[in-house]
Amino acid sequence: MRINKYISETGYCSRRETNRLIAAGRITINGKVCEKGADVESEDIVLIDGKEIPHDDSEPVYLALNKPIGIVCTAAEQVEGNIIEYVNYPSRIFAIGRLDKASEGLILLTNDGGIVNKMMRSEHNHEKEYVVTVDKPVTEEFVRAMSQGVEILDVVTRPCEVYKQSENVFRIILTQGLNLQIRRMCKALGYRVLKLERIRIMNVTLDGMERGQWRHLEKQELEHLLSMLN
Repeated sequence: MRINKYISETGYCSRRETNRLIAAGRITINGKVCEKGADVESEDIVLIDGKEIPHDDSEPVYLALNKPIGIVCTAAEQVEGNIIEYVNYPSRIFAIGRLDKASEGLILLTNDGGIVNKMMRSEHNHEKEYVVTVDKPVTEEFVRAMSQGVEILDVVTRPCEVYKQSENVFRIILTQGLNLQIRRMCKALGYRVLKLERIRIMNVTLDGMERGQWRHLEKQELEHLLSMLN
């Protein structure tokens, strides 16, 4: 099993966070510094900062947070404003995916490494919906170009749904998650993002949640989410 999958399934942190730990040389396998993409067998001894990985035997936790601007989606304790410290949940959790520091809105957190892996696989086309304010009027040409796909990071983004909401505001539904995707798409078309808020991940929405508030996913909501991942 790949090292980042192995660690994420312990509930210690996400695959992405594991890659950061590897890059920092903080993970060892059988006493040797781990390299990116390394495989792990059941009998291998995997340590982080020289210590065994604590396995989370508690009940699965699934949270929704309405993230404020300025909070960073990382579990790294040394990062000021990290999301784990902000939520201050009594057991170990980590974020599913990311919202950049300047963005706000819905992000999910969990201690379930399995659900993270399923949700982060881009081929599953899981929807995420955003409301975006830009620095000039949203035109029909802009909506058409955004929805058809924009060349960023040496790829053309997948076709997506885009709707004009008001003069300078549009809604967009993505099924992929490239780094700073919406901001880069807008920039490529000559626009600058002034505000970016995620309002939905699959069937989970921000409805009724104040900025900065977090909640446990409701039973029916969670069951629906898990059914979409099977």
